[in-house]
Amino acid sequence: MTIRVSSLTRPLLALLLFLTLPVSAQIAGKNVILVHGLQPGQLMQESITANQVEQDGASYWSAFWSQHADDRLDWSSKERLQQGIAEAAYDKVIGWARSGFCNDGCVVVTHSTGDLVTRYLLDQQDIWTEAAGLQPLNILAVLDFAGAGGGSELAQLAIDVAGSESWLTAPIRAAVNAYLGFTVTPDKLGVLEDLRPTVARQTAIGATAVPRLRFVGGGNEYLGATGPFLPGTDDGVVSLHSACGGNQIQSIDSCVGYRQLDGKQTSVSAPAGLYVNHYPVLMGSDTHHGGTIGAQRGVTLSYAANNLSAGVNFSVATESTTSGWWLWKSTYNTVKNSANATMSEQVFNAISL
Repeated sequence: MTIRVSSLTRPLLALLLFLTLPVSAQIAGKNVILVHGLQPGQLMQESITANQVEQDGASYWSAFWSQHADDRLDWSSKERLQQGIAEAAYDKVIGWARSGFCNDGCVVVTHSTGDLVTRYLLDQQDIWTEAAGLQPLNILAVLDFAGAGGGSELAQLAIDVAGSESWLTAPIRAAVNAYLGFTVTPDKLGVLEDLRPTVARQTAIGATAVPRLRFVGGGNEYLGATGPFLPGTDDGVVSLHSACGGNQIQSIDSCVGYRQLDGKQTSVSAPAGLYVNHYPVLMGSDTHHGGTIGAQRGVTLSYAANNLSAGVNFSVATESTTSGWWLWKSTYNTVKNSANATMSEQVFNAISL
């Protein structure tokens, strides 16, 4: 495969070269680790067993990724990031380091809050492994679907209205209930505390050497109940300022300033800057939060950068359309036949050749 490299940075180029090697395993011959997102149902429970956490972790990925993974980091949503979740991550990291699980390189796949959990893991793993007399994990890349590393405003809203019965907060409570599936109370917040944008954006914010590839959507979920409370374009749970890997909270409508989520070539609001080594890849204007890793089909996907898309072997299309009595021409850059597959299928097939 020929890779055009004019606009790729050195770390990403190394990743793309690795992804094109002949392979015999799931993703380029490298072990795959899954890190799930928030599981609201766990917040409702008075307590949760390790076995239940494991079962929920397996169910979370059942639509697609479970069949392509070698291990998972399962964590309880009732815990805080730097407490119980950190303990779960530590145990996994030390186990992988001792067994040599990532000696030949690992690829991590995250969804939603899993983005933030993985960022904390990457930030801490050198410390954890060094203290145990082990080598750090050789993590080659992270694939972030609907990443909430920049937090979600819904988490802040949930905390703001926890326990409230005022009619003034009724619209917000309705949106939060649609998101979580229950009426939140102050004793059932768990990782929502860490998912507040102001908190998430102060957590493990050092530069990472591991490329973080971003796959985002802008579709409605929960019948659109949550969208009015999220800035800019969102997928029903996470705004694009987080999903794209933006380094600040903004109201934006695309990951790049020259292409809309549906592929239309035009000027559009985009992140003023990205976290180091964060690279938006695929965008779906109608892909909702769960659809990024779920069974949602029928969405024509666009891409954030030609070279990046070609590097991971997406087959792209350029289409010109005209509309109006003035025959105004619009150009769309999309991924060929992307409506025939899910976003995760597109990603997996593109990087496993």
